[in-house]
Amino acid sequence: MTGSSSSTSRLLATCLGDCVHVAGVRRFLGLAAEAGYETRFLGAAQPLDAIAAAVDDWQPDILALSYRLTPEALERLLEEAGNRLGPHRARGMRLIFGGPDPNCEVAKATGFCEATFGGSSNDEVCRAWLRGEERRRAAPDQWPQNLVTRIEDKSPLPLLRHHFGQPTVEVTVSGAREIAKSGVLDVLSLGPDQNAQASFFRPQDMDPAQDGAGGVPIRTEDDLNRIYEATRIGNKPLVRCYSGTRDVLRMAEVLRRTINNAWAAIPLFWYNVLDRRSDRPLRQAIAENQAAIAWHARAGVPVEVNDSHQWSLRSAPDAVAVASFFLAAYNAKSLGVRDYVGQLMFNTPAGTAPNRDLAKMLAKLDLAGELEDDGFRIWRQTRTGLASLPADRDAAIGHLCGSVAIQLAVKPHIVHVVGYSEASHAATAADVVSSVRMARGTIEAVLQGLPEMTLDPGVTGRRDQLLREARLLLAAVKQIAPWGTVDPWADPETLARAVECGLLDASDLAGNPNAAGTVVTAMIDGASLTLDERGLPLSEERRVAHCLELARSTWV
Repeated sequence: MTGSSSSTSRLLATCLGDCVHVAGVRRFLGLAAEAGYETRFLGAAQPLDAIAAAVDDWQPDILALSYRLTPEALERLLEEAGNRLGPHRARGMRLIFGGPDPNCEVAKATGFCEATFGGSSNDEVCRAWLRGEERRRAAPDQWPQNLVTRIEDKSPLPLLRHHFGQPTVEVTVSGAREIAKSGVLDVLSLGPDQNAQASFFRPQDMDPAQDGAGGVPIRTEDDLNRIYEATRIGNKPLVRCYSGTRDVLRMAEVLRRTINNAWAAIPLFWYNVLDRRSDRPLRQAIAENQAAIAWHARAGVPVEVNDSHQWSLRSAPDAVAVASFFLAAYNAKSLGVRDYVGQLMFNTPAGTAPNRDLAKMLAKLDLAGELEDDGFRIWRQTRTGLASLPADRDAAIGHLCGSVAIQLAVKPHIVHVVGYSEASHAATAADVVSSVRMARGTIEAVLQGLPEMTLDPGVTGRRDQLLREARLLLAAVKQIAPWGTVDPWADPETLARAVECGLLDASDLAGNPNAAGTVVTAMIDGASLTLDERGLPLSEERRVAHCLELARSTWV
């Protein structure tokens, strides 16, 4: 409990005078109970004598007063209340007030109401106060600075993350300061430009014409230090950054000592010749990526292995996305990671229907969830698919809020907000703050209660089908391992073979000599399905059998 100095604080609430409007008081008491307070409701229209008697009897730590009638009458009531409750205020009882904005101004003028909650005080504002976040702003060191503690501290609400990186370091520094000062964001995720991701340690390889393309042009450790220092105000958000696409281990060390990287995002199969983001051969890249994951595990840094949505972004069959989610988590666990961030990118490929989307995410979580134990925890992170956002501003806002509402069905620990502006331009600091507030409003509304979407028969049926297909695919990966391989799912040679024979494949890899690139997919009934040579859906059993036949002819 951070709203008070005691481990379990008592909060007494009532409506003053003749006021009978109790809905706001009841809502506040519910939020207080959710936050761990011991609460009592004295009732509506309570005379001051009854309030004073209840305070004498129960000795609350906080007295919450509400009044929705005229400000002039409130002024007299509060003056009398201040006098009658003086001894309790002297012992440390805190008074707070809720009501219309004009009445809040009257309460503020008394000098003894510690906080007021008016028309703009939504649930998030109330929760923040109850959790002591206003006090934290005066003592910033109280904000948790590691991922797991921050998640636990904010529960039951998810952390909110947003990507940010402007074309210059100066604008990024000032924007990071503005975002941190707003207090709306829990995790600021830096996006370096491609030059920085590929060639931070090799400036001679950079193309000056591409400076600032796709993110902030970080060129020195001092650039990272300056951005991080800019965030040490407000609610001191955690800061993290994309990993490099080359020199992955060296970049990990830099990010750890400069921005206290909240968690690492490292692919298993990508950032190489497969996606052309570096020139690393596939087998070498897998091994190097595994080494980077293991380094973070030894350092106690949480890890996200962001593979599954990379396949879906390239129009892979949904079964491949589910199987690769499991392989990512499996490798993280086998390499020693204890706290694993499982990213679930919704709306990907574009055109995915919400019910099919939810089924795919549930299949991923069910399969990877089999790996969880006392030494391996999966923290669920959801996000809106970048390519799914429309360019029209109003439509994009609606899409963002709708996507976040669906995401809440999997009870995420982190919601990665994708700015509504992304189809038009990279999010500015103002865009970030606005988008996060939109997501917060959606979360606040949905958490009041929605039907259980995960129990819909169409969702559960598709989930079960994807689980069967993913298990079939994973079993096939084991079959193509070189003789004597102890752990095929974590073996770079076996994993590379899975790509080359097409067990793991995507339509957009066509023509890439480092992958099979033979699968053809289409969005059918809101799902990404494999097609045969006639353009009809092809079962995963037949697809896997064909890939195994190719593998046997190649390696056996």
